[in-house]
Amino acid sequence: MSKSSVLSNLRARIAQVEGVSSSHPALPFGIEAIDRHLPCGGISTGALHEVAGSLELADDAAATVFLAGILARSEGTIFWCMHWRDLFAPALHLAGLHPDRVVFVEAESDTNVLIAMEECLRHAGLGGVVGELRKMSLTASRRLQLAAEQSGVPAFVFRRNLAPEVQTDGTAAMTRWRVRAAPSEKLGIPSLARPRWSLSLERARGGEPKHWIVEGSDETGRLAIPAVLADGSNSSQGRQAA
Repeated sequence: MSKSSVLSNLRARIAQVEGVSSSHPALPFGIEAIDRHLPCGGISTGALHEVAGSLELADDAAATVFLAGILARSEGTIFWCMHWRDLFAPALHLAGLHPDRVVFVEAESDTNVLIAMEECLRHAGLGGVVGELRKMSLTASRRLQLAAEQSGVPAFVFRRNLAPEVQTDGTAAMTRWRVRAAPSEKLGIPSLARPRWSLSLERARGGEPKHWIVEGSDETGRLAIPAVLADGSNSSQGRQAA
């Protein structure tokens, strides 16, 4: 048996023990270093995930585009539930998520956002459901996880303006991600290089925390590992646990 087959079987057994095995497909990032670290080989559909930036506007923008890139690789309508509509929808197109695919739900409060998310998750065939929340109890996260499992629709709780040092309540989410802006490549000419992000997997059910430096989502929603780091020179940063 090949090494890759052994690792795949071992990953599947661990996922089953941890309760993360699923009949729903995953949305791979297309980057081996990230996909092989995730128990399901990508972002699990039929599951709840959390995404956060920080108090810095640049970090929140990076987290928004990161989330849009994931949704761009899905199929179907996206429901984006928020307190009020303060998101610049045309910018989502930069990450491959056309605004015509997104239905915005203005719910005005965390309670109403949770209600809207649960209702949307009852409908199979959606590309994803996003909820912008300030707080979420463990019970609420379990309800969202169960609803996502039943419909097969990926659910995302987006924590905007969340400082890294803030302790959140327990969660039933499969993964929790932190996205922060990082210095871009210096081109040596008056021009802007592709944005870079500090991408941290802070929690993964059935997996370990991990950190990567990546290039931001392109027009197809795909990330990339900077060429200068792809040869392993980023190994010290890759070992940092979130």
